Amino acid sequence: MTDISSLLKDKASGLWSVSPQDTVFNAIKLMEEKGIGALLVLDAGVLTGILSERDYARKVILKGRSSGDTQVKEIMTRQVYYTYPDQKIEECLVVMTEHHIRHLPVMQDDDVVGMISMGDVVKEIIKEQRDKIAQLEHYITWEESY
Repeated sequence: MTDISSLLKDKASGLWSVSPQDTVFNAIKLMEEKGIGALLVLDAGVLTGILSERDYARKVILKGRSSGDTQVKEIMTRQVYYTYPDQKIEECLVVMTEHHIRHLPVMQDDDVVGMISMGDVVKEIIKEQRDKIAQLEHYITWEESY
C-alpha cells in the first residue's frame, strides 16, 4: 500500500492558494491558469478553508452572485478534511468517498505540504493494481515454464 508521501513525490510540485479576502473571480482565474479544481484558502499561512469549482457553481452561479464582488471567505468550504504524509492512499479514498470531497490537503504538523485530488488517488490505485497483475502474470508464466 502506497502512502501519501510517495504519491506527492511523483506529483508535480506547486501549492496554489488564495486568501479569504481575494475575489472569487481571481480565484477561479487562478484555477483555470493552473488547470486545477480547488485552491487552498490560507490566512497568514494558516489553512482556513478550500475553494472548489463546486463551491463556485453552487454558491455563486446558482445564486446569481457576481464573482468579482464576492470574496472567497463568503463561499469557501470551511470544514476541511485533510491527510498526513504517512497515511495510506486507500484510507484517503475512504475519507474522500464518505464525505463527498475531491481534494485533501496534506498536513505535516501545522503546515500544508501538498494537496491530493481524487484523480491522484485513483491513478495511484490503478497503478498499484497493474503492478500486482504484472507480478502475478510473471509468477504464473514462471511456474508454467518449469
